[in-house]
Amino acid sequence: MPTVKASALDPADFARRFAEAARRQGFRAEPLAEVAGVPLAAYTKRTPGPRPRLYLSAGIHGDEPAPPLALLRMMETGVFDHRATWFLCPLLNPTGFLRGTRENADGADLNRDYKDLRTAEVAAHVRWLERQPSFDTTFCLHEDWEAQGFYLYELNPEGLPTLADTMIAAARAHGPVETAAIIDGREVNAPGIIRPVSDPLLRENWPEAIYLRQHHTRRSYTLETASAQPLEQRITTQVATVTTALAALVSTRER
Repeated sequence: MPTVKASALDPADFARRFAEAARRQGFRAEPLAEVAGVPLAAYTKRTPGPRPRLYLSAGIHGDEPAPPLALLRMMETGVFDHRATWFLCPLLNPTGFLRGTRENADGADLNRDYKDLRTAEVAAHVRWLERQPSFDTTFCLHEDWEAQGFYLYELNPEGLPTLADTMIAAARAHGPVETAAIIDGREVNAPGIIRPVSDPLLRENWPEAIYLRQHHTRRSYTLETASAQPLEQRITTQVATVTTALAALVSTRER
């Protein structure tokens, strides 16, 4: 696949390309809403048998192009195959990408609205989530404009086998891992790994990951690539961490 140039993501073009690739890979498109003329859609592919149910999302902030482009690349190259049952939401904030802003066109940070559901995008997303089965693991793909390297959040209060270390190793093969002892105001548990311990019910505003952990999954990861790195490197890092986690999940299921 040709190298992706560092330019603004066109949400309408992205939606079209993703829909076409998903159809070729046997996914079902589920319209959630239409925002500024761009379809807000989820994609599902259910595989018979005891397969992990995996959820991935991207594009909730309109100034973070690498995550949706990473999902597009994985879709186009067949990563989302028979090894799992898939639930994908590749572009949650179309108007943010139209404006090149973190927030949507109304100035709302969608990733702080999963408790109150004030925005049309998040309300539509949650209605769809409520119709889905529980997920074995969820992945929310992001970028951080202040970081110098890759890092992740792990929400795993029941102590299920962690995927954090293997994803950090995969990221390190493609670029730096964040070395700061404090990231986003939180102490790290290991280089590049944050494991928040506060009760999510005490938070005034919920990000998507907290909502997913509270209602839909027992293990959630938020993956953060550093926006300071070239776009192609960020995409490659996101792809590597997700595919490595998938391999680990499949290996665990087969034991």
